Amino acid sequence: MVAGRSKTARLMGHGGNSALRRAFIGSLVALLGVPGIAWAGPPFVTDDPQPVDYQHWEFYVASMDTVASDATSGTAPHVELNYGVVPNVQLHLIAPLAYNAPSMGATHYGYGDTELGVKFRFLQEDARVPQAGIFPMLEIPSGNEAEGLGTGRLHAFLPLWLQKSFGAWTVYGGGGYGINPGVGNENWGFGGVVMERQVMKNLMLGGEIYHDTATVTGGRDDTAFNIGTTVDLSDLQHLLLSAGRSIDGPTDFQAYAAYQWTFGPEAVRVTGNSL
Repeated sequence: MVAGRSKTARLMGHGGNSALRRAFIGSLVALLGVPGIAWAGPPFVTDDPQPVDYQHWEFYVASMDTVASDATSGTAPHVELNYGVVPNVQLHLIAPLAYNAPSMGATHYGYGDTELGVKFRFLQEDARVPQAGIFPMLEIPSGNEAEGLGTGRLHAFLPLWLQKSFGAWTVYGGGGYGINPGVGNENWGFGGVVMERQVMKNLMLGGEIYHDTATVTGGRDDTAFNIGTTVDLSDLQHLLLSAGRSIDGPTDFQAYAAYQWTFGPEAVRVTGNSL
């Protein structure tokens, strides 16, 4: 939703000419759509290895926003779908409506780059061992590059995630490698950790800290944090919120908000019987 918001914001904030600035903005919008690169484990940037249960769905309507000295950017909104296609394997899609508003220049709004991914958990958690999984993702260049709504190139993110629970506490995190083609661009790395606590039956609170390396030649690394919450409105409906900023980097403010609907075959059967 992820390694992404602060990274993408700084892509707009550096560059000495308009062509490079357009490339920064394009990279910004593409990365905003990546849960491993933008909001990987909603409501946080860092993701976890836990896939959606077999034959179950997650549906999100969400918005993420990043404020830097030179621009405001984000999605308004994006739709995310996750499906447990087989046990321990999740298919993933993000379809974003993106915007970027440079402090000097025209604001653009439209469809951004589409994100596709597959999460595979290859190690189950037990009393001693954490669960582990991979979540490779592709950014498909479906956005308008000329308006800064896409990069015009295929991008990839290749992460490894771990998770361990201790009573009401859960810790997860890991890192990955981003493949970022294009003139002036650099491949990049990400690492992050999240700590969450279930403070009430329907309320989770947590925080994260993460670091990612520069995505452009001469760009800045970034270290940032977020605090967040998940509120269970019901067994199937959830509200997710988080906000933060750079500790050492260009992001003045970043935020994520989403409505999540989770359902499986049981919910479909109940709905069908009620008609």
